[in-house]
Amino acid sequence: MAPTRPSRSTVYGRNGMVCSASPLAASTGIRVLQEGGNAFDAALALAAVEAVTLPSKCSIGGDTFAILYQPPKGSSKARLRSLSSSGVAPTGATSAYYQSKGHEFVPRTGPLAATVPGSIAAWETVHREYCTMPFAKLLEPAIGYAEDGYPVTPRIAREFRIFAETLAEYPSTANVLLKDGQPYQAGDVLVQSDLAASLKKIAQGGADEYYRGSLTQQLIKGLQAAGGLFTQEDFANHTLQFQEPPLSGTYRGHTIYETSFPSQGFIVLSTLNILEGFDLGSLGHNTPESVHLMVEAKKLAYADRNTYAGDPSFVSWPLDRLLSKEHAEEQRKRIDPNTAVATRIDAAAPVAAGNDTAYSCIVDSEGNAVSYIHSIFAGFGSQFVVEGTGILMNNRATSFYIKEGHPNTIAPGKRTMHTLNCYMVFKDDLPVIVGGTPGADNQPQSNVQVLTGLIDFDLELQQAVDAPRWNSTPGTNPRSVEDDYVLQIEQDAPLPEETIEGLKSKGHKITSIGADLFGRVNLLAIDHERGILAGASDPRADGEAIPL
Repeated sequence: MAPTRPSRSTVYGRNGMVCSASPLAASTGIRVLQEGGNAFDAALALAAVEAVTLPSKCSIGGDTFAILYQPPKGSSKARLRSLSSSGVAPTGATSAYYQSKGHEFVPRTGPLAATVPGSIAAWETVHREYCTMPFAKLLEPAIGYAEDGYPVTPRIAREFRIFAETLAEYPSTANVLLKDGQPYQAGDVLVQSDLAASLKKIAQGGADEYYRGSLTQQLIKGLQAAGGLFTQEDFANHTLQFQEPPLSGTYRGHTIYETSFPSQGFIVLSTLNILEGFDLGSLGHNTPESVHLMVEAKKLAYADRNTYAGDPSFVSWPLDRLLSKEHAEEQRKRIDPNTAVATRIDAAAPVAAGNDTAYSCIVDSEGNAVSYIHSIFAGFGSQFVVEGTGILMNNRATSFYIKEGHPNTIAPGKRTMHTLNCYMVFKDDLPVIVGGTPGADNQPQSNVQVLTGLIDFDLELQQAVDAPRWNSTPGTNPRSVEDDYVLQIEQDAPLPEETIEGLKSKGHKITSIGADLFGRVNLLAIDHERGILAGASDPRADGEAIPL
C-alpha cells in the first residue's frame, strides 16, 4: 500500500551512501568519504557530530552499539562483527540503596539515573581497528560545531520546548541547553564551549582521557557533588565487547544479523522467527490480518525478554533456546488469528539453556558497511550535564528493576538490558540491507515492520520507511510492564481506517500519538548485481540519505 504522508524519493549512488537523522552529521560523513576516508572513518566523524547536534538523543555521556562489515580483500576473508559498548551500574547502586531513598524505580533524571557511558570506548576501538584517518582529524567537525555553534533544527527545537521545564532543574544543564532560561528555537545558534573543550581533550588523549584522565576526575567530581554514586574505578574498568559473527537468525532466505548482548536485538530475531510460519505476503501490507499477527508475535517475544533476560555475568538465561525455530513454533501456536491478547501475557514455560537515540548507516565504495546506533536513552537522557564538561549523561539505569529476584535487577558492575539495536541483512553471503532506528521499545517493532515491508510485501526502500507504523505497549520499561496492552498508531499518517476497525474487532485497544514517537528509520540497500546503492531517511526526522 502507498504511504499516506508526503514521501521523499529513494536516493541512489555508486560510490558511497550516508544516512543520518542530522543533516550536519550526514554531510560530515560524505565529506570524510570524499576526502578518502572509509565507511568507518565516516561513521566515527558522523557519530561525533550527532553527539553535538542531536543533544536530546545522544551525547558522549551515552552508549554505542554497531555492526561492522569488511568485504574480502586480497587473501583476507570477509569480516563481520557486532560491537557492544554500554556501561555498568556504579558502585553503591544496589536495590537496598534505592529503596532506602524511597524509590520504587530508578529515578528518571539526575546522576542516579546514569550508568558508565560507553561511547568513547567505542570511538577509540573502531578507530584503532578499522579507520584510516587520524583520530583527532575525525573529531574536528564535531569540535567545530560545539565551539562555533550550529543552527538548531525544527524538530530538535520542538524537543527543547517539551523538556524546557525539566532542563531548568539542574543549573549546570540550564546553563548549556537553555538560552537565557528559555528553550532554543529553530534557527537559534547553540554553542557548547565546555563540550568542545572535552572533545579536544578526547581528541588528544583518547579513551584514556575519558575513563582514566583529568576529564574522568571532572566527571566524578561533578557526579558525586550532585549525589551520584560513581567512582573513578567505575569508569576505569569499562570494557566493550565484540561478537564475531554477530547474533543472527534466518528469515525467508535472508540472514539477519543483530547487535548482541545487552542489546534487545534478539527480540527482532525472535519476532521474525514466529512470523516466518505465517504467509504474511498473502495477507497484504498493513491489513488487519497481517498487523494482528505481527502485534501478537511482538507480545510473545517481549514476554520472553521480560522474564528471562539479564546480564550473563550475573544470571544465566536460555538465549539459544529462545531463538530456536522450535521455540518459535510453540510460540506461534499461542496466537489466535481472530483475538488479541488484552492483558499481560506470560512467557512460555521455563526452557533449558542451550525516545531517544541516533541511528546512522554508511557504505563506501570498497563495500565496507556500518550499522551504528548510540543513545542517552530518554529525551536529553538524565537531563544532567556534568558541571564544566558540557557532557550530558544518559539515564540508562532506569531500565533496571529495583525489586530483588529479577534477572535485570540493578547491581554494581551490572549492565542493564538495552533497548538499542540495529541490523544488517545478508543474502547469499553478501550484505543487502543495512538499517535501524531510534525509539526505545519501539525499535524492535519498527525494525520488524520495515524488514517485513521489504521482504514480505516487496515495498520500495523509501516506501518501507514512509509507511504508517504501529507500536504495541507495554514494552520492557519496569514502570509499565504490568499494564494492559495498547496499540499505538500515528496521528498524522495512521493505518487505513479499515485496518483500524478490523483490529478493534479483534480486541485491540487503539490510541493515536504523534509521529515523533515511531522512530526515525535510516535504511540503505546494496544491489551487488548492478553495483548500485540505495538510501532512505525517515521524514519523521530532519535527516538525510546522501549518495556519493
